[in-house]
Amino acid sequence: MNGIHPFRVLRAKPLWIANGVITGVLALLFTVFYVCANIDPVDHMEKLPVGLVNTDKGAAVGGKQVTASIKKSTASGDKTDWKVMDEKKVKEELGKGELFGALLVPADFTSSVTALTATTGTGTPARPTLTVLTNQSAGSVGSSLARQATTTAAESASLQVGKELTAQSGAGLAKLPAAARVLLADPAAVAVEDGHPLDSHSGLGLTAFYYALVLVVCGMLSANVISGQVDHALGYTHNDMGPLRRHRPLIRASRVQTLAISSTLMIGLSLLMGTLVMAGAVGIMGMDASHLPLLWLFSVAAIAVAGIGALTLLAVFGTPGMLLVTLVFIGMAVPTAGATTPIEALPGFYRFLAEFEPLRQITGGLRAILYYDAQADAGLTRGWVMMAIGLVVASLFGFGVTGWYDRKGLHRVPAEKKPEETAAPA
Repeated sequence: MNGIHPFRVLRAKPLWIANGVITGVLALLFTVFYVCANIDPVDHMEKLPVGLVNTDKGAAVGGKQVTASIKKSTASGDKTDWKVMDEKKVKEELGKGELFGALLVPADFTSSVTALTATTGTGTPARPTLTVLTNQSAGSVGSSLARQATTTAAESASLQVGKELTAQSGAGLAKLPAAARVLLADPAAVAVEDGHPLDSHSGLGLTAFYYALVLVVCGMLSANVISGQVDHALGYTHNDMGPLRRHRPLIRASRVQTLAISSTLMIGLSLLMGTLVMAGAVGIMGMDASHLPLLWLFSVAAIAVAGIGALTLLAVFGTPGMLLVTLVFIGMAVPTAGATTPIEALPGFYRFLAEFEPLRQITGGLRAILYYDAQADAGLTRGWVMMAIGLVVASLFGFGVTGWYDRKGLHRVPAEKKPEETAAPA
């Protein structure tokens, strides 16, 4: 023993500086990633896809006027991307999560509006209705933004139609009942309906996100556990179990071999973890889910890909690799998943990250399975393709860099030097 008290290390400035820089940067990055991404989604919103359906059979005013008014009011801005289509197409798009909402002009809109100008007597005229369709399966914030945009557009269009009708009525306006004159200025009512209803145990469209987050966290944390346990099994590190410290004899393994062992273990354990995650969510908690075999297979694959990606960062960067794993799979992933705030309402930098962040791809695939009848073009194909690309990139990067380490002789434990032969006495 050297007689130095352990607490004297607290006097070492490098200890404070190094840890202060690391923890401070992490705190700042997590604040930027989480808060900045969601602080003002309305201001950052750009081309939020919303459907516009005109089934009106009228001519001069009414449905056509509504459609024209909405197009005119949004011509100078690009926050909402109005997609004019028929009702069947809107239902299909809502059922794939490709629309966050829609505005529906009914078939009898013109006839109902025109009837206001011809109403006689004291009875209250019937008011036509514009229907706003929401889509919680595409995300609560996105559905809310679309609802706000469509409701505002419908109210604005109603006022515009009212001006047209008032101008056309001319002197006949005074002959109308008081109730009809009031309605004529703002003829349309706005009703809100769920365009793609979900089952009661779907978390208002958020179960896919939380399920995906569980899969990514399982892969990330198990990678840390597996990496440590493989190192212990090979004798490179101690394993502390409470007050006991165990150490195995050293089994020399190259970095490539170590990564291969860890990845094989990850793939095997992903079968167990994927099964337990689905059993817990569906079997125990009662989460609404269909296509269970596909859900199980996707879950296993997601855990394996996330885990191998994390193992790659740990193998290449060592101890700092865990910080990178946390940033890549949690820090940058959660705000860009598109689960709460839609990608169209994020700043440009986050939209760029969302193109390849794993959590977004996994969430999209799970949405397709859980909410959209496992349709390939609802995000399932993209999920599979991006996971395959991620696995290939991680494997090439991990085995490529660790192989380079091995070729350069950068072993984890340097080889022992052969003792020099002792010179024979003269």
